[in-house]
Amino acid sequence: MAFLHSRVAGANSRAPTNTDMHVAVLGAGAIGSRVAKHLLRDDSIERVTIRDFRPAVQAAAVANLGSRAVADGRLTGVPECDLLVLAMSTGSTHVRLGAKAVRRGINVLSVSDSVDDARGLLQLDTQASSNGVTVAVGAGFSPGLTGVLARHAMSHFNHADEIHMAKMGTGGPACARQHHRALKSQSVDWRDGQWVRRPGGSGRELVWFPAPVDAHDCYRAELPDTLLVAPSFPDARRVTARVSATRRDRLTMHLPMLRPPHPEGLVGAIRVEVRGELTSGARGSVILGSVAAPSVGAAATAATTAQWMLEGRLKPGACGLAAIEDTPGFLNDLATSGVRAEIFEGAAAG
Repeated sequence: MAFLHSRVAGANSRAPTNTDMHVAVLGAGAIGSRVAKHLLRDDSIERVTIRDFRPAVQAAAVANLGSRAVADGRLTGVPECDLLVLAMSTGSTHVRLGAKAVRRGINVLSVSDSVDDARGLLQLDTQASSNGVTVAVGAGFSPGLTGVLARHAMSHFNHADEIHMAKMGTGGPACARQHHRALKSQSVDWRDGQWVRRPGGSGRELVWFPAPVDAHDCYRAELPDTLLVAPSFPDARRVTARVSATRRDRLTMHLPMLRPPHPEGLVGAIRVEVRGELTSGARGSVILGSVAAPSVGAAATAATTAQWMLEGRLKPGACGLAAIEDTPGFLNDLATSGVRAEIFEGAAAG
């Protein structure tokens, strides 16, 4: 893999931004606290409100973020803000709070990697469009950056009919628990015009990620990437997503987690392979990827998305990041946060 140099003329041109923007971040864990830190580097954001149901975690986050970060004394409802970032544990809370925010004309960004959350938030599309707000669904490392890379790869094709995504690693404890649940649940694949459910933990495939992660066995799981990517590519016949798992992961996936997850995951990676008719006329594939600690990659992607939303660079409605059209600009902005995309250079199977 080699770093993807995507800078083009005008790629970083930004829309005018108000100087009194207010963002609320719900969830001050490994991802949420980093999103807030990224956003506070932007002088156009006047205030970031932090809410976490764990008082000690909330207080520590606010203390570490400086004077423009404030604690939210309420533990329910939607704070007054221009953008609501949902970074707490997955569950119906994402959909419920997202719906309330949309009704009030507030932009919403969710980093959830839950299929149920993705489905529920996508159903807000009509109301979000009517109210002129954007709901960025699954705007993390995976899902999230996987969709951006799939869109970016399309510039190499006359026609692409397959998209295959994979991820390795987990962020904080909530992400690790979601990984455990996903592996034992049915996958959601797009095949020949219909959704296909298959057992989690099946479909073993050796996937090569960018160095230093390299090769890992990956399996089907209940991942939302396909739900968020397939709608943006109506010509695709196959869209799949897999997650890496060890032998112990597969042996224990139907049991409760046998030990507490790490406070924060180590190095992780994503990989996106797109297949079809290349611009040269030959059939081939393009492989893109990225390496980062999953919480770092998720936070950087979410923060970049949040800034684009505040600048009015994303269309109203509810969708995944595969709908972003200016992928060179997005990837350039993301690289300033230390997360860079890479492209496979070498022979790839067609």
